[in-house]
Amino acid sequence: MRAETPLGPQEIVEEFLRIIMIPDPVGARAFIAPALRIRFTGGRPMRDPSETSAFNAARYQWVKKRFERTDLVAGATEDEAIVYNIGTLYGAWLDGTPFEGNRYVDRYVVKHGKIVQMDVWNDSAEWMLVRAGLAVL
Repeated sequence: MRAETPLGPQEIVEEFLRIIMIPDPVGARAFIAPALRIRFTGGRPMRDPSETSAFNAARYQWVKKRFERTDLVAGATEDEAIVYNIGTLYGAWLDGTPFEGNRYVDRYVVKHGKIVQMDVWNDSAEWMLVRAGLAVL
């Protein structure tokens, strides 16, 4: 039997995302620091994974992330690391219309094995403007 190896910053972010996409905001709390700061798409401040799940529930029937890559920024230490997770969203809008290929970039600050900051950007607002006839691609 081997000792369990602690997760590195990239694995912490990917496991957090896997659990939050279930969605299981309670389980996702195992990967965050109590003082978590979230800036969600549109600059919305949040403090807990349950807030991101509630926001997504008001925008999508369901949504998942397809990871393209998870990058550890140069200069990371065991105490602090910056991690980017990049990919596309897929799912269904509230009216049930499926979508895929919606780009996203997430930036995480991981300190001492816990996520302390999360910044989220994606193209959903632009796609919603196109669906409403207010913009063109």
